[in-house]
Amino acid sequence: MERKERSSQQIYEEYAYVIDYLPYGKPGLRLKRGRAIVQLVGEEYFTLLEAVVREGVVLKPSDRVYVGKDSRKEILYILGRTRYDELTANAKMELESVIEKIVLSREKFFVNFFNTAKPITPRMHALELIPGIGKKYMWKIIEEREKKPFESFQDLQKRVNIPNPAKLITKRIIEELSGDSKYRLFTRAS
Repeated sequence: MERKERSSQQIYEEYAYVIDYLPYGKPGLRLKRGRAIVQLVGEEYFTLLEAVVREGVVLKPSDRVYVGKDSRKEILYILGRTRYDELTANAKMELESVIEKIVLSREKFFVNFFNTAKPITPRMHALELIPGIGKKYMWKIIEEREKKPFESFQDLQKRVNIPNPAKLITKRIIEELSGDSKYRLFTRAS
């Protein structure tokens, strides 16, 4: 699937993963009695969302659901975007494993990031924003990708000797979602 060009137009997620299921709704949120709510993380832009679940549908963390514009099977409607600090404790606990699952399912996209990342400022390279990658690893990645582009996380790990790339990217995405970073590589501003 092609990544949509980012512009001023609205960007919507097509699919998202459940990070928490609230069978009795959310305190302070006025909905019809008995409406379940889910907190979700989008598959493409890692957008944090809240949605109302269709009656009779029970979801669990890591379930992938359609949240696009067409008819939705599990989701009645999207309440809107939410912030990291508004996530439930359970959602925050599930977030890392769900994001890693997404990163692994989109391996080609993230390997391409390692093959094409460029400097952000004269003193900082995009690769350095990935936790665990400093100047030494950055230069090794650049040197190796010039010889031959990386083909997979395993190829990257073997040739550069960095720890698990999927875990490093997952940590970066969580930093961006939690507002701990000035720069955004993989998420969109909330």
